Amino acid sequence: MISADEKNIGQKLNPNRVVIKIGTRILDSDKVVFNTTRIKSIVSEIAQLHNAGKEVLIVSSGAVGAGMRELNMDRRPQNIPELQALAAIGQGKLIHMYNQEFAKYNIKVAQLLLSRADVNDRRRYLNIRYTLLELLKFRVIPIINENDTVTIEELKFGDNDNLSALIASKIDADLLIIMTDVDGLYSCDPKKVKDAKCIPVVEKITDEIKGMAKGVQAELTVGGMITKISAADIATKSGIYTIIANGLKEQTITKIMSGEEVGTLFLPVKSKKMSMKKRYLLLSKVMLNKKIVVDDGAKNALIKNNKSLLPIGVVDVVGEFLRGAIVEIVDKDNNVIGKGLVNYSSEEIKKIKRKKTAEITGILGSKPYDEVIHKDNLVL
Repeated sequence: MISADEKNIGQKLNPNRVVIKIGTRILDSDKVVFNTTRIKSIVSEIAQLHNAGKEVLIVSSGAVGAGMRELNMDRRPQNIPELQALAAIGQGKLIHMYNQEFAKYNIKVAQLLLSRADVNDRRRYLNIRYTLLELLKFRVIPIINENDTVTIEELKFGDNDNLSALIASKIDADLLIIMTDVDGLYSCDPKKVKDAKCIPVVEKITDEIKGMAKGVQAELTVGGMITKISAADIATKSGIYTIIANGLKEQTITKIMSGEEVGTLFLPVKSKKMSMKKRYLLLSKVMLNKKIVVDDGAKNALIKNNKSLLPIGVVDVVGEFLRGAIVEIVDKDNNVIGKGLVNYSSEEIKKIKRKKTAEITGILGSKPYDEVIHKDNLVL
């Protein structure tokens, strides 16, 4: 049962640090590059938050859409070079628009363009965090977007919904607001079913919730409601309240912050606060199919008993990797259990799999670690 306090997130938390994701559909206009009227309204609301002492970060889509409008294109291309070219055309227009509108309130903005590689690399991950925190200290609003101009497919976030969740987690935000063109998560597709109902609160993101989110992809945008649920999953696991709401309606941000019930609220996972290292692991993408397959005993030890992964529980190794790589941990049916930083290379793990810890030295000639993955370097 959800309490009234938990529904009224603005009053309950009085969130100080807020990440707002603005989708292409909010910025786009059928006739011109940007929906100027709507943008002015949203900037005005954010300016009010900023001037009230709140810390606000914006994750904004729209570069590719702006490029499409500039070239009079109706359909979003599928190939990477065309998308990169459109992003190059549109990104300058996007940041100029924000700079121009926020300047009316004497608010400075900064542009950050990120790729998945910036998150996967631990040093760059930390540097992004420090940069964002410094900008907030200077009372500057960061405008963040994926670096579509240079990012290759393997290093893409895939959409700005997930990027907004990664940013929110990275800087310990209190609240993530994902603004889209629908009122929230519906029980089924409201465009197809008349009596579809908007769900006000989601306690836990389950397979049933993900099933509700499957829908049709728009012409100008990537993903749909399913990517927003994926983002909410990341954010709530990091202890962040998340709201999916209609950004085309007036005063959406203001209503949320004043405690009104707007959109769909996703409650954070109620557990011990995740460490920065574990949060980094959660957000990192495993590249090139790197996996460690474990037996049922190891699976239970990891999930139920919060144990480290020992060599004796390893059944197989997929892919090649060095010490310190981030790999997926899967069971024998290829179900993902979690991710972790390995203490041994793939070749070393192949040699010591199914062996006791005491046998490692005899096999490898030394034993720098007892564990294949220590519990402190593992996230489920």
